[in-house]
Amino acid sequence: MIRPEGFRGAAFGTAAEGDARADAAARQRMATQLGISGEWAYVHQVHGAAVVTAAGPGLLGDADAIVTTTRGLPVCVATADCVPVIIEGAGSTAVVHAGWRGVVAGVVAATLVAMQSMGDEPLRAAVGPAIGPCCYEVGADVASRLAPFAAETVGGTTSVDLSAAVAAQLGSLSVWRADRCTYHLDAFHSYRRDRTTLRQVAVTWLPTD
Repeated sequence: MIRPEGFRGAAFGTAAEGDARADAAARQRMATQLGISGEWAYVHQVHGAAVVTAAGPGLLGDADAIVTTTRGLPVCVATADCVPVIIEGAGSTAVVHAGWRGVVAGVVAATLVAMQSMGDEPLRAAVGPAIGPCCYEVGADVASRLAPFAAETVGGTTSVDLSAAVAAQLGSLSVWRADRCTYHLDAFHSYRRDRTTLRQVAVTWLPTD
């Protein structure tokens, strides 16, 4: 598990923690380790820009970001190459699932706006493990949509730096980055590498004290 330094309630899971969104036992083990509730809020991720507000645990519908002001309520997304993002505000916290479609659609900006519309100001963000430009081979269409972040894979094919695109959309926020590639590190689930249905989670919460 990865705990970004300086955050009140933020964690990025690895393959070792199991698929804590889908597996209740894995979720409870991770919750116990973090000292938080095992009842989490989550969404059906659709690679868009919809943001929902969580006031209680359970499935909140179709969306790719969750914001909460409820203390002690963990909110999570699941990834296996897409970029997980946690954004902390003074009185709120948010978690974002950002694939290339979500980045192009503006899911990161939409989350910042949602936090501000709740009367809070985003303070810091953590960008978790995701597929790196070293391995994220894309076609010309995707590369053109994310042209400022074009790169090359280790094999010399076209790629994009999706984590850098996310960090850029976070603007002036203080940004912590894991900089770990899910594709070439076996510690993480990778859909591109294994076509797996398993995921690791990113979870955030507002402490109760």
